[in-house]
Amino acid sequence: MALFSTAPHSLCILRLSAIGDVCHAIAAVQAIQKQWPTTKITWIAGKVEAQLLQDLPNIELITFDKKAGFSGMKAVWAQLKGRRFDALLHMQLALRASLLTLGIKADYKIGFNRKRAKEGQWLFTNKKIPDTQSHHVLDSFFSFIEYLGVQKTPPQWHIPLSQSELNFAYEYIPHGQKTLVISPAASKDERNWLTSRYAQLADAAIEQGYNVLLCGSPAEREIKLGQEITKLMKNKAVNLIGKTTLKQLTALLHHAQVVVAPDSGPAHLATTQGTPVIGLYGHSNPKRTGPYLSLDRVVSVYEQHVQEQHNKPLSELPWSTRVKGEHVMKDIQLEQVLNQLSRIN
Repeated sequence: MALFSTAPHSLCILRLSAIGDVCHAIAAVQAIQKQWPTTKITWIAGKVEAQLLQDLPNIELITFDKKAGFSGMKAVWAQLKGRRFDALLHMQLALRASLLTLGIKADYKIGFNRKRAKEGQWLFTNKKIPDTQSHHVLDSFFSFIEYLGVQKTPPQWHIPLSQSELNFAYEYIPHGQKTLVISPAASKDERNWLTSRYAQLADAAIEQGYNVLLCGSPAEREIKLGQEITKLMKNKAVNLIGKTTLKQLTALLHHAQVVVAPDSGPAHLATTQGTPVIGLYGHSNPKRTGPYLSLDRVVSVYEQHVQEQHNKPLSELPWSTRVKGEHVMKDIQLEQVLNQLSRIN
């Protein structure tokens, strides 16, 4: 039975990070807004993620600086002083996020059920979503809003882009130019594909008539990776790693024909823009964290490695089981990725 039979007055969303999961949460929050346009929504998010959320219509954004520790929590609580929400959607499993809920007043604090909750999240909530079946993170987020009483619909995203952000994208992707964006870096280096194969892919795409852009964050390791890829290439790609804001990157992904990325935020950002993604997966289950609208384009070696490492069939392993090791991604072959690229119209 749904928690609300009519639109609640106010909801608080707690999803601090990471970029990909925030993208999944955007679809869930905008589904709430579509069914209950009068409900006031407050979203607490991390500083980087707030860049993506700051222009979303009719959402009050409160930024939490996790580097500030307890003083960062107190700053959030001060902004919420004297307020009470009809419900808090506690959509993050980290203990830091759970501690943050202690200063958020809500009639219902909704979290994952104990089977899926980690780091003691169930101790901080008084309502648990019943979902134990959904594989993908996005589907589990939609289980939160179904529990509220929102009808299940296919995910949709509306992330406003300014004219200056669109102009930035047009500068590198002139109208009608067939473009491949390669976002080579995952959150950990072992989850990246081989540097030499990124270079070979970029060269092959250029020879097929693609304009190739490299994109990523200003993290030093990502900048170094981009430089290493371009050094190995025979042809010339445009290296924009560390040279875009999050919204400029979103605009580039919007205008690209296809994106290649490992398990990372840009893969999910591209999904919000309706751009096909060739996801490269070895360490995490693509059925759980893959690009939601491009799961049929994923190149994955996860299944073979997870069964080898745990000596069990995939069906007997927990949904969040990860693969370990720096050797895993080398099993993704260039030809597999080129085969997926050939399917793009």
